[in-house]
Amino acid sequence: MFNHLLLAPLGALAFAAVAASAQTTPADLVLRNGKVVTMDAKNPQGQAVAITGDKITAVGSNAAIQRYVGPKTKVIDLGGHLAIPGFNESHGHFTGLGSSLTQLKLMGVPSWQDIATMVANAAKTAKPGAWIQGRGWHQEKWNRSPGRVVKGFQTNDLINQAAPNNPVVLGHASGHALIANAKALELAGIGADTPSPPGGEIIKDETGKPTGVLVDAAQGLLRRALAKSLAQRTPEEAKSDFRNEVHLAVQNALENGVTTFQDMGESLATIDGIKQIVDEGNMPLRLYILVSQGEVRPDDVGALVAHRMIDYGNGHLTVRAVGEITADGALGSRSAWMLKAYDDDPTNTGLNVTKMSRIKDIAEFGIAHGFQISVHAIGDRANRETLDTYEQVFNEHHVKSDTLRWRIEHAQHLNPSDIPRFGKMGVVASMQSIHECSDAPYVLPRLGFQRAKEGAYVWQSLWKTGAVVTNGTDVPVEDISPIASFWCAVTRDKVGTDSAFFPEQKLSRQQALQTYTTNGAYVAFQEHESGSLAPGKWADVAVLSRDIMTTPPDSILGTKVLYTIIGGKVVYTGPQRPPQTSR
Repeated sequence: MFNHLLLAPLGALAFAAVAASAQTTPADLVLRNGKVVTMDAKNPQGQAVAITGDKITAVGSNAAIQRYVGPKTKVIDLGGHLAIPGFNESHGHFTGLGSSLTQLKLMGVPSWQDIATMVANAAKTAKPGAWIQGRGWHQEKWNRSPGRVVKGFQTNDLINQAAPNNPVVLGHASGHALIANAKALELAGIGADTPSPPGGEIIKDETGKPTGVLVDAAQGLLRRALAKSLAQRTPEEAKSDFRNEVHLAVQNALENGVTTFQDMGESLATIDGIKQIVDEGNMPLRLYILVSQGEVRPDDVGALVAHRMIDYGNGHLTVRAVGEITADGALGSRSAWMLKAYDDDPTNTGLNVTKMSRIKDIAEFGIAHGFQISVHAIGDRANRETLDTYEQVFNEHHVKSDTLRWRIEHAQHLNPSDIPRFGKMGVVASMQSIHECSDAPYVLPRLGFQRAKEGAYVWQSLWKTGAVVTNGTDVPVEDISPIASFWCAVTRDKVGTDSAFFPEQKLSRQQALQTYTTNGAYVAFQEHESGSLAPGKWADVAVLSRDIMTTPPDSILGTKVLYTIIGGKVVYTGPQRPPQTSR
């Protein structure tokens, strides 16, 4: 009797399972035989993923997902590899990345003398009068003295000799300084009598002669001369160059498993150009573009408001934020705005690049027109002033701050009293783990032990306040490598050393992956569409060669991207990818 009663429901269940399997619509793509970390609390891990169209249909065991495999289903055997939600680059410079890939790559070049040699070689093949551009030098990371130094920076003597007839402009790794040769300074009209503009500095030697180094707002004097030269291109040449840079940026992102790229500021004209590429169906990457602060003009609000769009082009273009509004400079150029002077420059507290009254005006625009606001703040005073401004706007307009998701980009150096304000106010700490690893060697000389311990890259302290912490690379300031940034978040190793930088601020691996997935989606108002591998969400997936959630820390950096999948389409396949089949 007992057995009979037991077998009847089991038989009914078996019949129901067969019927359900028969009714299941085959998926377009199935990933199977892997370790799937979903970042979905309801179903944290599986072996396989079914994808139909551009959405995830199901995640589960190999057996459970097998019923989605039909005659036309494309199947990828993951070979045991890790599949995660695609990386969300929450702070980068999209067209800056593309442009940097056409220039001299100076990151990691060991000395100023070596850079001068690169410039000399470029000058040999450059057309007369053509600009030579490069990016990525950092005076703190060279292995020998650059020669003459003024205010902590090299002078342009060597590049004057290397390229006397071509204008040369070489950007600092931070983006907050550049060095130009004499020819470029001449074209920009910069001389001994040129005053430093508000929010910037033209560094001059003891005789009053410009050394070629321009800090923060002073860079605009040189950039305008470069823009004037570029304006001489034909419309066809300009369009071709732009599209090439976009293509290079997209490919570089996809090769690194990035599926969403949050771009920290573009002009309306650039957004129009990108929108055209989206309309043509040639933008596989998802872009969340912030409009440059210069586009917020009281006399022409309409044009900016007209460019606001959400999930345009089937989720490939969103424009709903203004930023990154520059409250200050950077630590490397000693232009981060500090409450107290730098330990290694006792008369200097950095620069307030954009007046706080102007930042408040932009914030008021954001409230009025539904734009998220994003402010670049690295120094502790810049962070405090920005939090004060946000708080004032929130109180005046009686808004719930967590619904706005306003951001502070970098949030690198904080006064301890300001750390709890992020969580309390609902302000996103949009940080870049990689900066800690690369900058740590000079943080102590700049700030001293106590300030660094209490407020430098305090990821775990911010996390404990309930603040949303996101991640990125600030590319092209750093290479666009989420793997490297993830490694920094969980190790806090100082590049070139065997020690960790205040290890109590490390993130767990789960936290670090959250900063690059669900938290990135949240700050872009896309948590219902992306950030985790769950049914109904965009099928944006990165497949990695190593399990970054368990592999020894020393092995994380060797991880490669095997597949990048966006909207159910394989948009990048790495050289080490597993075989794929039709069923």
